[in-house]
Amino acid sequence: MKMNPEIISKELRFKAVRSGGAGGQHVNKVSSKAELSFDISNSSGLTQTEKERLLLKLKHRLTKAGVLLLQCDEARSQHQNKNLVTKRFFEVLNKALRIPKKRKPTKPSKSSIEKRLKSKKRLSEKKTNRNKPDLF
Repeated sequence: MKMNPEIISKELRFKAVRSGGAGGQHVNKVSSKAELSFDISNSSGLTQTEKERLLLKLKHRLTKAGVLLLQCDEARSQHQNKNLVTKRFFEVLNKALRIPKKRKPTKPSKSSIEKRLKSKKRLSEKKTNRNKPDLF
């Protein structure tokens, strides 16, 4: 079973908070900032391995209780901020769950080795030609 976005979106908790910063009278009375919280360990939309991976990868972003908190106050509308923070949440989740490809060590080709050695030889000859000639 893989990550189930439908179940996960039902488990998201939203809270509307007043945005900080400049904005005049209106910003002081409207709660347009959206705060999203998601409890990873109690989620039924994730497998156990996905939970472990998320807890490991996102440990610097989690609270002590293992809850992921994200907030957005970019837009002036609460609904727009809610959509933005949800989109960002799924991006964070997908990035943390992505398993990077294993690097396959490769050897340099014979022609590249030959090319490198020829250029080294050319440089050394150039430098020896700069020396004063030995007369005897």
